[in-house]
Amino acid sequence: MRIAYPASFNAFQGNWIMDNKPSIDLSVVIPVYNEQENVERLHSEITTALSGYSGNYEIIFVDDGSKDDTASELSRLLEKDPHLIVIVLSNNFGQTAAMSAGFDHAQGEVIVTMDGDLQNNPGDITRMLALINEGYDVVSGWRRNRKDTFLNRRLPSWLANQLISWVTGVYLHDYGCTLKAYRKRFIKNIRLYGEMHRFIPAYAAWLGARIIELEVNHRPRTAGKSKYGIFRAFKVVLDLFTVKFLGSFSSSPIYLFGMFGFLLASGGVLAGVVTLIEKFTLGVWVHKNPLILLAIFLFILGFQFILIGLLAELLIRTYHESQNKPPYFIKEVLKKGRA
Repeated sequence: MRIAYPASFNAFQGNWIMDNKPSIDLSVVIPVYNEQENVERLHSEITTALSGYSGNYEIIFVDDGSKDDTASELSRLLEKDPHLIVIVLSNNFGQTAAMSAGFDHAQGEVIVTMDGDLQNNPGDITRMLALINEGYDVVSGWRRNRKDTFLNRRLPSWLANQLISWVTGVYLHDYGCTLKAYRKRFIKNIRLYGEMHRFIPAYAAWLGARIIELEVNHRPRTAGKSKYGIFRAFKVVLDLFTVKFLGSFSSSPIYLFGMFGFLLASGGVLAGVVTLIEKFTLGVWVHKNPLILLAIFLFILGFQFILIGLLAELLIRTYHESQNKPPYFIKEVLKKGRA
């Protein structure tokens, strides 16, 4: 269903301004970096794939500070296609930052993301939109027959997918596949850092999104150079710690820090009790028993963890209240007598 917003309010002048621009149904966001050989063909394939699309759409290329002629190629295409929008970043900030820039400028009620290296097939976009129309909120691509090398690409990816699914509780075969479709309302408030774009389905699932996987075509790279390396897997693992914290403890961090603090302090008390037992039963003097040092250390460390949890609680409350951001997400509001 398309939602039209016929007017917008100018907060500076205090009046309503009519907006005659047609509403956008679909935004295709493509972050690119040094892909001058691929952008023209990719744009052509996306245009062909959407030639039968009945709604209004936009194609957003985000040039992530390319050092080659990618920006020039996109500027040339811009003159031929009114659907095309080009965002050029001042430096290479990374795929997640580029994707976030695309999300901030996207106007579509549905946002499709894909890589700029032609390994994702734009022909799969319409298949994803069909599932969105069936009521799903996120359609996640699954490169079941992936055309990449096994040792440095497919094996690390499989291990990462298993780990991410286990930690987040959202089980997907291919978190690393950029080809995905989202309803905008589930991602418009997500702030992405590091390599966190791959965790968007997990964020959306925590908000109650209906997620489905779709087997998509994957093609070997024919031009340009891959920007992925084995070191990227380590960054993904580190980001996973952040995602788990945000997903499980972002509203009550005291539960995480307090749990560890309680366990450590309890270990300190237990070590202290053992020290006293050894004193009265074995005659081991406290100042000669190394357990007393362990008891003091664990108790102080546990107490510090609890204090960190309290400070985190204050920060979380400041974060939500300063932005007027509620700790919930409304799917819909139903009222009697209204459709």
